[in-house]
Amino acid sequence: MLSNKKNLSLLQKAFELKEIPKRIEIYDNSHIQGSYAVGAMVVANEEGLDKSEYRKFNIKNAQTNDDFAMMNEVIERRFKKIKKSKSYDSLKYPDIILIDGGKGQYSSTKKALDNLGISDVKIISIAKGEKRNAGREKFYTDRDKPYLFKPNDPMLFYLQRLRDEAHRFAIGTHKAKRKKEFTKNPLDEIPGIGLKRKKALLNFFGSARAVSQARADELTSVDGVSINMANKIFDWFNE
Repeated sequence: MLSNKKNLSLLQKAFELKEIPKRIEIYDNSHIQGSYAVGAMVVANEEGLDKSEYRKFNIKNAQTNDDFAMMNEVIERRFKKIKKSKSYDSLKYPDIILIDGGKGQYSSTKKALDNLGISDVKIISIAKGEKRNAGREKFYTDRDKPYLFKPNDPMLFYLQRLRDEAHRFAIGTHKAKRKKEFTKNPLDEIPGIGLKRKKALLNFFGSARAVSQARADELTSVDGVSINMANKIFDWFNE
């Protein structure tokens, strides 16, 4: 395996950058049908992955079933914070943004940066290969044609590792948010609902809010929810 410094040097050559990048921020989103939506950012530099710089984003404004809008929100929030910071540190300003998602996510990210007047950050978006095969990824940037690498190219392996780390961190953040929802939410206040039934309701509907908006007959579709319990839940949220 090549050193981190060597990988960054190869990255400069592969994507025709003016300088060797010092900081790469890699972004990914995670959700289940729009529920518990989060964004995640991991950071790589010449020392490798810098976990002290990882960041989590709870999606606030975007439609949580719209991956492009979610990425747009995360990028805007991240770079607005950088621009507002009084203690600006050039070492914490990325040379490259790496995102998973192909052309659409590239456009969404570029739009977010354009809106903030930022043009000095290289955007690289990874599109999954044909039949989602690893090794056939396409890398979209500001040039007309995507970059392609041979399946055994060290540069491809490096970019895959960065993408996979962002994906791992995003999924972990998403699971933690789900667990928090399971252990503490408005359903806890309903007498007699129990942990098992609460989990079944959240898994079925996706969120406590969706449960609160469901009709009694919809609630009975959940395993373990009788008509009496369905009426109790419905009445609790609608009285």
